[in-house]
Amino acid sequence: MTDNRPEPIIAKFQSLGDDATAKHSQRFFKTGIGEYGEGDVFLGVRVPVIRQQVKTHKDMELKTISELIKSEFHEIRLFAALMLVKKYQTADHDTQRRSYDLYLKNLKHINNWDIVDSSAHYIVGDYLFENNNDIEILYSLARNKNLWKRRVAIMSSFYFIKNKQYAHTLSLAEILLHDKEDLIHKAVGWMLREIGNRSINTEETFLKVHYQNMPRTMLRYAIEKFPEPKRKAYLKGKI
Repeated sequence: MTDNRPEPIIAKFQSLGDDATAKHSQRFFKTGIGEYGEGDVFLGVRVPVIRQQVKTHKDMELKTISELIKSEFHEIRLFAALMLVKKYQTADHDTQRRSYDLYLKNLKHINNWDIVDSSAHYIVGDYLFENNNDIEILYSLARNKNLWKRRVAIMSSFYFIKNKQYAHTLSLAEILLHDKEDLIHKAVGWMLREIGNRSINTEETFLKVHYQNMPRTMLRYAIEKFPEPKRKAYLKGKI
């Protein structure tokens, strides 16, 4: 039986930490002043170890996840997000709804790209798609001033892409086309590439309209798997 108190889990993560790994993570996730992860705190627990802890705590209650996702420690917030994904994927409809609501209420703690990317489409994307729910939440998030909420919006659409529905991703991409953040450029380009993996004509129809005006990073991510001559033609603006 899983111990559903947060304190032993926090203590376990602290015992698993490594100072050298923590210092590397703080550099990797840009935690310096003015950087996207400013002020984030790391224990130095590697992702495979975090995922192993998720398997160990398979019966965790939503109340505990809700407490852990507010942790000051990055790895514990990632653990909580992964736990919520696991809970969602094995739950009945009512628990899925409560998991979805919990996720949205704690978006300020879903505050780095690895946490967003490993959870948003599995929970928000799945719930909106499978329940034909109010998709406007994604458009609202895409227009939010907060970088991570905007990333949640575009990454949630990955679930729609996996189900061969591309319209929302393309609409969100248009909203985010002139975003100032490199992490949004990368995410949008990645989602455009995922569309292309399933429907190259759909991706290219979008690109031919927008490629000359989109950020260079976004374009590079979107055309990464194109044949080299075509990729160069896009980069040179000769399509």
